[in-house]
Amino acid sequence: MEKTFNPSDIEQTLYNSWEEKGYFSPTGDGDGYCIAIPPPNVTGSLHMGHAFQQTIMDTLIRYQRMQGKKTLWQSGTDHAGIATQMVVERKIGAEEDKTRHDYGRDAFIDKIWEWKAESGGNIGQQMRRLGNSIDWSRERFTMDDGLSNAVQEVFVRLFKEDLIYRGKRLVNWDPKLHTAISDLEVENKDKKGHMWQLRYPLANGAKTADGQDHLVVATTRPETMLGDTGVAVNPNDERYKDLIGQHVLLPLVNRLIPIVGDEHADMEKGTGCVKITPAHDFNDNEVGKRCGLSMINIFDKDAAILKQAQVFDTKGEESQEFDPSLPEEFVGLDRFAARKAIVAKFDELGLLESIKDHDLVAPYGDRSGVIIEPLLTDQWYVRVEKLAQPAIEAVENGDIEFVPKQYENMYFAWMRDIQDWCISRQLWWGHRIPAWYDNEGNVYVGRDEAEVRSENKLSDSIELRQDNDVLDTWFSSALWTFSTLGWPEKTPELKDFHATDVLVTGFDIIFFWVARMIMMTMHFVKDENGKPQVPFKQVYVTGLIRDESGDKMSKSKGNVIDPLDMIDGISLDDLLEKRTGNMMQPKLAAKIAKATKKEFPDGIEAHGTDALRFTLSALASTGRDVNWDMKRLDGYRNFCNKLWNASRYVLMNTEEADCGKNGSEMTLSLADRWIIAQFEETVKTVHETFASYRFDLASQALYEFTWNQFCDWYLELTKPVLFKGNEAEQRGTRHTLVNVLEGLLRLMHPIMPYITETIWQRVVPLTSFKPAGDSIMLQSYPQYDERKVDKEAQSDLEWVKAFIVAIRNIRGEMDIAPSKPLPVLLKNVNLEDQRRLDENTQFISALAKLESIQVLSEQEEGPASASAVIGNLTVLIPMAGLIDKDAEIARLSKAIDKLTQDVKRTQGKLSNESFVSKAPAAVIEKEKAKLSDAESRLEKMVEQKVQIEAL
Repeated sequence: MEKTFNPSDIEQTLYNSWEEKGYFSPTGDGDGYCIAIPPPNVTGSLHMGHAFQQTIMDTLIRYQRMQGKKTLWQSGTDHAGIATQMVVERKIGAEEDKTRHDYGRDAFIDKIWEWKAESGGNIGQQMRRLGNSIDWSRERFTMDDGLSNAVQEVFVRLFKEDLIYRGKRLVNWDPKLHTAISDLEVENKDKKGHMWQLRYPLANGAKTADGQDHLVVATTRPETMLGDTGVAVNPNDERYKDLIGQHVLLPLVNRLIPIVGDEHADMEKGTGCVKITPAHDFNDNEVGKRCGLSMINIFDKDAAILKQAQVFDTKGEESQEFDPSLPEEFVGLDRFAARKAIVAKFDELGLLESIKDHDLVAPYGDRSGVIIEPLLTDQWYVRVEKLAQPAIEAVENGDIEFVPKQYENMYFAWMRDIQDWCISRQLWWGHRIPAWYDNEGNVYVGRDEAEVRSENKLSDSIELRQDNDVLDTWFSSALWTFSTLGWPEKTPELKDFHATDVLVTGFDIIFFWVARMIMMTMHFVKDENGKPQVPFKQVYVTGLIRDESGDKMSKSKGNVIDPLDMIDGISLDDLLEKRTGNMMQPKLAAKIAKATKKEFPDGIEAHGTDALRFTLSALASTGRDVNWDMKRLDGYRNFCNKLWNASRYVLMNTEEADCGKNGSEMTLSLADRWIIAQFEETVKTVHETFASYRFDLASQALYEFTWNQFCDWYLELTKPVLFKGNEAEQRGTRHTLVNVLEGLLRLMHPIMPYITETIWQRVVPLTSFKPAGDSIMLQSYPQYDERKVDKEAQSDLEWVKAFIVAIRNIRGEMDIAPSKPLPVLLKNVNLEDQRRLDENTQFISALAKLESIQVLSEQEEGPASASAVIGNLTVLIPMAGLIDKDAEIARLSKAIDKLTQDVKRTQGKLSNESFVSKAPAAVIEKEKAKLSDAESRLEKMVEQKVQIEAL
């Protein structure tokens, strides 16, 4: 093996070999095990969230494959309607100075397919760098022919079951992109704004309880008053309850609108009077439904004032209740220009009560960056109440389990108050809705136009035009687990792999994706007895990856770390270019550059894939957000190096020697029997932690065994045997070395695939293990064997370790060179201690570097010594001649003085109210930990000084 571990030398070559040999495809006769990857956007690139979740998925897939399961990791990408359309629109705008309208719909869609062929596979190549053992031969795309057929089939069936309908409802409207968007695509941002208080005159001579002839309403969106159809007051409000049923004369449009009683009006908030605009506010829309108020739309698709309003009843049908006229002076004005003009008009008429500064939360489109407008539009909807009930029961009865369980409450809360799902989008890229209209406005739904004409007996002379809208991308994603396996055909893959086993996802899409997958799957996929199938048996919900301070990673904050940069490394200049290169705000770019230089003064070093995967696994505590820590990544790179160097030691001592592979006589030392027992218990722990999705605990167990037990202790304990043992003892130790290392590599492989494969290829020929194929990933996973757990060996070796550590601690405390042989005196030696001494003197003397061991009688006191206690046993090391007493006291006095000053300084910081009130919690905790450590060290030094002074 090479002297140093260099991940870049092995990773891509190994991965290409695995993929070319077809090792990622389902094989064998075992039970099926399947994970459907949450499909990343085709426009996307690998980010930390992907790396985190995909490391978990690949770990599970590799683990189950080695358990003998027939595994399928089903991958693919989502067509990402808005994102993809925007990418290609920007591309043709920059390169050709054209818009999609210059191309026309069909030609523009061809352009998107061209882009997809050239650039749409980038994230797949990046996912390969993570070591993902995905069956790439089965990769799917939500717009491929098979999935498009499934989408069309689901739409038609749901429509025929009256579970899909077209209606006029309020949606999140993006005035820049001209489409409805989902709640997930809305970013709520804090914003400085204003609260305007407007006077609405009471009609027919009515007066308030205090004699006023008007009501004062407060609003942050004065422009919407043109669409008001009511004013709400609380029915318990003594000031206004007698006015319920009366009317106000809406200024500017002279519309007579009713005063209604509704608890939406908060008596303690503002004036207690709320203007109700059902066509332009979601809360108002609900009030309007409860109180029978009409809906008046005043905006066009650009959120500019219409020439004539559109008036609808609560069911979305056209209504004649109100005059649709709007003041000509506002027609065509953008909503924000209209706001200024309307406020000015109220002021001119003496109806502007006040304007106050106001902190508000504004909804922005995450793609367009403009404020979203609630707008009344014709859209397609799924009636979800009927679909939701079986999906609720599936979680209630345990057919689907959320891990952690607390997320079931979030799921139930949404599902039990579920609203119909808006599934249409006003885009060109996506699954076009399979609905056709004739010139009379009749709607026909079918798989294609020919079917529509045939089923409805329409002659060729009747002109039909297909709906221009496309389906929400979440609609096709909701079919993901079964459409990717060939549904609606009854494919072998559906039989073998559905229901899938686990979904690994984030809590933020439980509503948008997880719940909808459950509903759609249970409605369309049934077993041979007609029982609805679930899409997956478990939902493992991960936390979010945040930066070291706990902030969400975002480009605008400049705290994003590309996982590939941690694998390959990146220079500071390239990192700065990546974070600030395209920024339009110089001040923000400078701030981000400064922070980046401070955090990564030399750029980011290469760490390799295995170190990144192990770090992500070690941080994967169920459901908790993760604060990324580069120091842990550095530490786990060192862990890879430790494993590599330990393996080199093993190979140097075994490759040219008899390792007992052919049954030669051998004797196992205490250390051999101990490490075998420790390995078996680690195997048991890893199985238990994988089963409960505690990848952090699995990583901890692997780290503890590898670093502390195998590398630090066992390899040291082999040296006395390998250098001085007889032939049978040496053979036994060599046999243990190679077989435990080989088993450990298989145990670690699901988390760290590359380094384990590389070392395993060299080690396995020396072992008694019979490989099933030429790759570690094809081998059986280690299984716990209780028969190999020698409890006595474990107990004896822990005693030996405690003895050695006691001697080493005394050396450290007394500043005695590790190479200096020491005499040791023992008191209170019982029979068990004596047996352990007799059997392990070789180990103890070699590792503790002792010149002699003498047992004192009960009457003997022994000379002035440094001491340690192991159970009842007292270990004494005579100090005479070992140290310069005066020099050591002087050294300790100096160190105690310095440490005392450090303690006082930190205590002063923590007692400073100004510091404590301003410093972040993490900084305060760090200072407290620093103080505790310093106080502990100070106490030990003082004890040590007293001990030496007594010599």
